[in-house]
Amino acid sequence: MTTTANHILLIAHAPLAHALRECALHVFADSAQDVSVLDVPPNESPEDTLQAARTLLAHSGAERTLVLADVFGATPSNVAHRLVEGSAARLLVGVNLPMLLRAICYRYEPLDEQAARALAGGQQGMLQVAASNAPRNQNSRKEHGQDRDHHQQ
Repeated sequence: MTTTANHILLIAHAPLAHALRECALHVFADSAQDVSVLDVPPNESPEDTLQAARTLLAHSGAERTLVLADVFGATPSNVAHRLVEGSAARLLVGVNLPMLLRAICYRYEPLDEQAARALAGGQQGMLQVAASNAPRNQNSRKEHGQDRDHHQQ
């Protein structure tokens, strides 16, 4: 286990990175200094986005960084890939809230272990809960027109 936290950098289409960070800080308020975000505006060039990412990374002062991006093949992940090339940073693409929460939970682990745990958390956070969209623990509804007093809200 490492003594200092790994830095986490979120790069995503605006406003997703900021929104994910805010959700995560609701759960882990003490992790604010360990999570940076870069919201990529729709019309910003990849070169400008890369420069902004490099600036964020430099300002973090972290020795180890886990970069999380949203959609594989899109500008944020392409920029993130260029950012981590040739560095000790790790990149995971397809970020979701369970992945980010797991990354924060294990930010004191070695970077490869943190990345593996975050990836597993993201995958395990996706599941089908019900086979249909019918509400559970409620009586079946009568056909349309058979119950005049039922109002859906």
